[in-house]
Amino acid sequence: MSGSAAGNGVWARLPTALRAVVAGLAVGLIGANVWSLLLISAGPLVASIAEPVFLVLYLWWVSGHGPPQRAAPARRRAFRAPTLSPAGWLYGLIAAAAFAVTVHAAIVILFRVTPYPVAQFRQGYDLSPIPSPALRWIVVVVAALSAGICEETGFRGYLQQPLETRFGPRTAVLTSAVFFTLVHLNKGWAGLGMVPIIFGAGLLLGALAWASRSLIAVMIGHTLMDIGLFAYWWSGVAGTFTARPIGATGLDAAFLIAVGVFVAALGVCLTGIWRLRRIWT
Repeated sequence: MSGSAAGNGVWARLPTALRAVVAGLAVGLIGANVWSLLLISAGPLVASIAEPVFLVLYLWWVSGHGPPQRAAPARRRAFRAPTLSPAGWLYGLIAAAAFAVTVHAAIVILFRVTPYPVAQFRQGYDLSPIPSPALRWIVVVVAALSAGICEETGFRGYLQQPLETRFGPRTAVLTSAVFFTLVHLNKGWAGLGMVPIIFGAGLLLGALAWASRSLIAVMIGHTLMDIGLFAYWWSGVAGTFTARPIGATGLDAAFLIAVGVFVAALGVCLTGIWRLRRIWT
């Protein structure tokens, strides 16, 4: 037996859950960190040109093209369907946009309850050395695209999809959300209050991927969410949150509006997920 065949046999004998977790983390995190390496080594301009090229090649490979051919069917399954029906596009886009609004409304509510730790959130995301405002926005968008495409391929594709087949959607969505949360706990902004938001985002993205049978909607939703995170909460390119906690201001109209937006956006997101699921049932 050749070395490659033996290696493939060992991999195939591993439990489904272990293979899914290892493959999902590798595909998601290695892909997402290419952007950081490019940004550090080549600078923002070159990195912003090279990263989209990498993402095209990345999508080509993770969707089942290229070597090794023996793993191509598994890669195609893990990547889910690359297309959506017209109804799938409609409800997928609605759910994706509502998801992003839900997350940002939740963060606003969090920092109306507790003070916003600006320094903690800005640690490692200082874009002020980039002289051009336009280039800062390009960096924000490319960074969001990188995270949205690579992390969703890893967590909601390669990790979650095999677990759906083996254990069912509830276990699969929960597992992908747990690992999605765990890998973000090393970030400076991942304080105690942010943990349930990260976990909730993972649950919504997992349910959206399962209901749509595609990674398209979750990639769009994750990218929209991250554009806001990078531009506003992390780098300050789009401004800084200055509202004081309700402990100091009292229960004001702005807080009630944030709560209303959160409830409405979450309802729209869940409705979109429900309608997507009905397409397949």
